[in-house]
Amino acid sequence: ICLQTILVGDSGVGKTSLLVQFDQGKFIAGSFTSTVGIGFTVMFAYHVSVCFVTQIWDTAGQERFRSVTHAYYRDAQALLLLYDITSKPSFDNIRAWLTEIHEHAQKDVVIMLLGNKSDMAAERVVKTEDGEKLAKEYGVPFMETSAKTGVNVDLAFQAIGKELKHRATQQPNEPKFQIHDYIESQKHKTGCCGP
Repeated sequence: ICLQTILVGDSGVGKTSLLVQFDQGKFIAGSFTSTVGIGFTVMFAYHVSVCFVTQIWDTAGQERFRSVTHAYYRDAQALLLLYDITSKPSFDNIRAWLTEIHEHAQKDVVIMLLGNKSDMAAERVVKTEDGEKLAKEYGVPFMETSAKTGVNVDLAFQAIGKELKHRATQQPNEPKFQIHDYIESQKHKTGCCGP
């Protein structure tokens, strides 16, 4: 299966780094210029039998790109929405991103909220509980990730991959895949939740 996945969020929250960590298992410090508008990066990442065709966008605050990017939301099966735990504005903008997504994406799109840069605990300004609370309000799964150390990066992609694969192959009487439960069970199993 090939899944259309989009990483969205403000500039500088670590979207490209997150994808490189997932795809190549490494962190490349300071090597990315901002991805602007729909001059987005398209990357292919493979995990078990799922290939992720991923687009990365930085469109926050760039109104002139908004109308163009709306069309791309419609093709997405999954959206990873990122904020930076050391940046309050990037967290405050999440509601605006979610409003956009709900207006333009497919009704059943899988959305996951990620608080990135969990390795920078000393500079944290957004509490984990705030991320959890916001995710609960919108009914989306949430976890904190670190593109630098790799914490929860694979898990984020695995969870959406499993959710979408399950939807595609689900039998009528089969229980629905519970993405929230899966994430919790995997976090506890690996003890990888970070601070």
